Amino acid sequence: MFFKKKNIHFKKLFPSLNLKKDFLVNDVKPLGLASKKEITFFDSINYKKNAITTKASACITTQKLEKFLPKNVNKIIVKNVLFELARIIKIVYPFSDIDYPDLSVKKPKNSDFKNVRFGNNVLIGKNVKIGKNSIIGSNSIIEHDVRIGNDCVIGSGVVIKNTLIGDKVVIQDCCKIGQKGFGFLPVNEKNIKFPHIGKVCIKDNVEIGSSCTIDRGSIDDTIIGKNTYLDNQVHVAHNVQIGSNCMIAGQVGFAGSSKIGNNVSIGGQAGISGHLKIGNNVKIGGGSGVVKDIEDNKIVMGYPAVPLKDFLKNNKKNNE
Repeated sequence: MFFKKKNIHFKKLFPSLNLKKDFLVNDVKPLGLASKKEITFFDSINYKKNAITTKASACITTQKLEKFLPKNVNKIIVKNVLFELARIIKIVYPFSDIDYPDLSVKKPKNSDFKNVRFGNNVLIGKNVKIGKNSIIGSNSIIEHDVRIGNDCVIGSGVVIKNTLIGDKVVIQDCCKIGQKGFGFLPVNEKNIKFPHIGKVCIKDNVEIGSSCTIDRGSIDDTIIGKNTYLDNQVHVAHNVQIGSNCMIAGQVGFAGSSKIGNNVSIGGQAGISGHLKIGNNVKIGGGSGVVKDIEDNKIVMGYPAVPLKDFLKNNKKNNE
């Protein structure tokens, strides 16, 4: 999805360190996905399990956390992991911190997209693939390298970039999908933009309501699971992973890097804080504020969200 520099040497990325080993850096990835000749990062004890088993060749981390990494991993010890990570990503992916307009977009040729129907004023970028029997509504823009499966319906006024879409997906009018997420690092009274090199993956049979915003991943991907439905005006931040068969009502907001299980129902205007794990078969009441993990099969409500029985009991006391 993004232009990546070639022939980047590990030693040249960290010139101030006296590194003995060197290799050509293939990529920058999360702890659990990184492999040999790739760089990863470890900035929170919450990711200890992934750190212990990471296969990365090098890891940016802190003195407190380096002991959890395998011995064969090159440890890059820094004070601010995310700041250093942002610096490295900007070198490997030079254009990942700003969403530059795709100037390759143009009116599609019917010969290039057989069995696909287009509305008026549709613009398509280079290397876009669209499956048969799909429909793209008027005034929509599909930027370079996007993949759209078979039998999909894309509404009018939709903008899609850095995204892979499965079959039988419906995206209603005015959605924005695959743009850079909200990531800034305040350093010395200046906000450093955090690059976003992930993408959005939308699985089969998903429906996304009007005016939804789905940010691409920063390092990992943002994922919407099979047969999941998002109502209007839902915001999904970077790296969020929503499972299969979920029902998300209008104006729900997901903060970055939270993981939502399968068969989860969330009422309107609820908010899910970042880096949380929501289990399978969970029900969250409308207007709730979720600020901690939720185990499987729980029903919660309120702010902060608590088990439904506790919410009803507290509400009854307050009304007496």
